[in-house]
Amino acid sequence: PSKRTLFEENGKIYKDKLSKIDEEFSLFINNLDEDRRYLVSCEGAFSYLTSDYGMKEVYLWPVNAESQITPKRMARTISIVKNKNIQTVFCESTVSDESQMIVVKETGAKFGGNLYVDSLSEDNGPVSSYLEMLTHNLNLIKRGLN
Repeated sequence: PSKRTLFEENGKIYKDKLSKIDEEFSLFINNLDEDRRYLVSCEGAFSYLTSDYGMKEVYLWPVNAESQITPKRMARTISIVKNKNIQTVFCESTVSDESQMIVVKETGAKFGGNLYVDSLSEDNGPVSSYLEMLTHNLNLIKRGLN
């Protein structure tokens, strides 16, 4: 109780930082043609993000299990990337990007980098906090979709 004011102030500062990140990404997405609002990644871990920002999600496997990649899923992803002229694909930091590199090779799309989902980096890495993770991921996505 003696620290209530401090916690409330820190909470407000944190919420403001989250709101700023959200507003910047919303503005970017809202100014992007709808046919370019595809997020292609290894794992179907971005449903919340794609739903919140009016994007479409394409992935090689639904949950964190590389063994679930099938020829049918690979072919579907390659087909969508080709047919929708998707320029950039991503992977996650905790899995190998080897499968996604097949998509890159088969479609001519570029690899946009690794997004963080399941973990943060070390303290001296690119995403040592939740806010840094959001900023890192959204900046990578923006560069890839731009």
